[in-house]
Amino acid sequence: MTLTAEFERVALPLEHAFTIARGTTATAENVVVRIRDGDGNTGVGAAAPSAHYGETVGTVEAVLPDLLSVVERVGDPHALARIEDGMRAVVNHNPAARAAVSIALHDLAAKRAGLPLYEYWGLDPADSLTSSFTIGIDDMEAVREKTREAVDAGYTTLKVKLGTERDERILATVRDEAPDATIRVDANEAWSPLEAVRKIETAADYDVEFVEQPVAAENYEGLEFVHERAALPIAADESCVTAADVPRIADRVDIANLKLMKTGGLREAKRLIHTARAHGLEVMCGCMIESDAAIAAACHLAPLLDYVDLDGSLLLADDPYRGVPMDGGYVDLEGLDRPGTGAIEE
Repeated sequence: MTLTAEFERVALPLEHAFTIARGTTATAENVVVRIRDGDGNTGVGAAAPSAHYGETVGTVEAVLPDLLSVVERVGDPHALARIEDGMRAVVNHNPAARAAVSIALHDLAAKRAGLPLYEYWGLDPADSLTSSFTIGIDDMEAVREKTREAVDAGYTTLKVKLGTERDERILATVRDEAPDATIRVDANEAWSPLEAVRKIETAADYDVEFVEQPVAAENYEGLEFVHERAALPIAADESCVTAADVPRIADRVDIANLKLMKTGGLREAKRLIHTARAHGLEVMCGCMIESDAAIAAACHLAPLLDYVDLDGSLLLADDPYRGVPMDGGYVDLEGLDRPGTGAIEE
């Protein structure tokens, strides 16, 4: 079989500037990968690199020729293990770049089988979940307005970004505008351990479900300190990159949060899920600010998860791709009427 591949950089303006504890984003840049077979099928994936993990669109573009040469040499999209082993042999890091290729390969393999990806994997779409919708850090009136818009759009689960001196005011504003919503909190490493314990106790007064990454990623002792004293469950994001990190966090958190752009692909994502389960953890799948060219693939993991945070494409002003239906945040795998990941260019 002959496979050919190409990639391109795309700029994706956001509907609103998006702020977390580490900074503000107004435009996200992704790199879209397309892999074609000789029968007219095209697999689509995308990289959403994060400088926090040492990647940029420039580094993605620099390594993709080497990664795609492995794909073309193997020439079989169903040989996923062989290709991903080959990619790690030539590019050991750069997980977002490898994830883009992994997504495109899975999309192509499932299309060749004539099945949506969840069915290709043998998963039950009835076990899908509802994604949270993120409220970024902003001035109080903007937080109020964004929360109101999210509720009016039917989102029932909100993730609130914190990490400022106004954390309680932000949380109170969101709860005031969304009295019936499930609320989760993400500090993105912003707090010290002592500060985290205090702020989590306050968050509990607002009926928060859990708190994500309260302290610095490498501060495992601090994470343990918080976990032992926190009034709410704790999720690890930046502290949990691949399956190899799970044993280190297993007794220090309640939830492992994976992202395809951290794991380097769908196969490693599934390994992380199973490793976390073996260590007694719940599992969530999150995302960067991504096109549906990438988000669509993550949606198919939903039946394996406890929580999903897959709103990256929902934050965009205009996504060139359409993926799995997500009305009100529900990942509607049963409503997907096409094979592969479901990502198609509009």
